Amino acid sequence: MQVPRNVGRAGESPLALVRRARRMDRILAETYPDAHCELDFRDPLELLVATILSAQCTDKRVNIVTPTLFAKYRTAEDYAGADRAEVEDIIRSTGFFRAKTNSIVGMAQALCDRYGGEVPGKLKDLVTLPGVGRKTANVVLGNAFGVPGITVDTHFQRLVHRFHWTEETDPVKIEHIVAGLIPKRDWTMMSHRLIWHGRRMCHARTPACGVCPLAALCPSYGIGPVAPVQAAKLVRPGPFS
Repeated sequence: MQVPRNVGRAGESPLALVRRARRMDRILAETYPDAHCELDFRDPLELLVATILSAQCTDKRVNIVTPTLFAKYRTAEDYAGADRAEVEDIIRSTGFFRAKTNSIVGMAQALCDRYGGEVPGKLKDLVTLPGVGRKTANVVLGNAFGVPGITVDTHFQRLVHRFHWTEETDPVKIEHIVAGLIPKRDWTMMSHRLIWHGRRMCHARTPACGVCPLAALCPSYGIGPVAPVQAAKLVRPGPFS
């Protein structure tokens, strides 16, 4: 197990970091027993499209848009031959709608050309599709195929820095480091739990430190209000964006 020595709390050994990270994940599992992907989908293609749409957009907004989109386009062939103006009109409220339309149509054309119109179940294949990076691929693998994957979004990055799990800023390096801290079988659910915690309690500007279940293990405890009454007001209930 390779864990860089420039991470963790002051004086914390690599082994101690692993133990602390796993204990934090167990606490989050108890805190968020219902953690799951908050994008609505019925199959790998729908999840792939929804995840592309979720870039710079809330899951809540994507879930408002996708019922109309999924009713009109049901297969990769449908998306590949879609009228771009019609797709743009449906997804306009998700932002960057022209770029997202290009990614969706290009992704669908690649699926038809290379994979018989089916979403592949391997990371190396998914990341070759237009508009699909490692984050999107891991979302699809973990939630549509049951293949463990780590989803490094903005919430995830913020929390692993606050937890002093890593100082890296590159998402791929973060993914590989966290993979060395948490057992592979837990990667997908750990990702959900960190994202849920980031959305609900460990906010970017003012985290709810005073009611955080990780307070005793978090090196950043105290950057938000520690008074329980004040901190409790910052907690946001789900379902979330």
